[in-house]
Amino acid sequence: MIYKSDEGRRLIHQRYRERLDAWPVPREELRIDTGIGETFVVASGPADAPPLVVLHGSGANAITWRADIADWSSRFRVYAVDLPGEPGFSSPTRPALDTDATASWLDEVIDGLGLDTVALAGMSLGGWTALDYVLRRPNRVTTLVLLCPGGLGKHRYGWMVKAIGLWLLGRHSVRDMARIILGFDGPEADPILDDVELTFAHFTPRPAALPRFRDEQLRKVDIPVLVIVGDRDAMFDSARTAQRARGAFPRGEVRVLPGVGHGLLNQTVAVRDFVRTHAG
Repeated sequence: MIYKSDEGRRLIHQRYRERLDAWPVPREELRIDTGIGETFVVASGPADAPPLVVLHGSGANAITWRADIADWSSRFRVYAVDLPGEPGFSSPTRPALDTDATASWLDEVIDGLGLDTVALAGMSLGGWTALDYVLRRPNRVTTLVLLCPGGLGKHRYGWMVKAIGLWLLGRHSVRDMARIILGFDGPEADPILDDVELTFAHFTPRPAALPRFRDEQLRKVDIPVLVIVGDRDAMFDSARTAQRARGAFPRGEVRVLPGVGHGLLNQTVAVRDFVRTHAG
């Protein structure tokens, strides 16, 4: 069970539906049958525009891209995919990350969308999923964007110490933990923190660390790659992520954002311009 209760699942899905109903541009909601169950996709933009598939992080869904979609969908056909086993409308099944299962699932999704090759962008777990797919299916992706991706730098656990400290002081909450992990606060972050607070009150994330990719694997990625990380990422060692990306990707570009945590906001233009330049 990925949800702590049926009522919790209902509340998360109700909030998700409310956010989808406020999607800022026209959309299609697609449901694609795969070997591990149904996958939910939100499609926006002209049907004949270059395809961009975007994958959100752990504990999230397609709403991750709500601030980006108006810009991106004016230039691309954007497919915001709900990862399986996460709090969206896709199957609750979690494919094993140390096998070909995740890539096989994404094959079925891309095939179901009627696409041969795509530009691919992913955040955190979605970044790990995107890079894993490129490594296993090198001929299906034209351009890769990785936002605070897993699988390059080590997991960090200092945020857990801070969370325990807050608990001992009687001030621990899901919202406090979200602030620590994502690294932001203030009015711009409030809607995101609202969603995170609701989700993690009722949702159980993956328990294990993401597998790390080897340097010899990364050197085989012969497509344009943009990696963006924040230098205050509480979840992953972003300095190591940047170092490995610079040293391994033959056609890589790396940007380290000062004073930014795991929650990467306002990267709309950076992603759009990179994909537009390199996707062909």
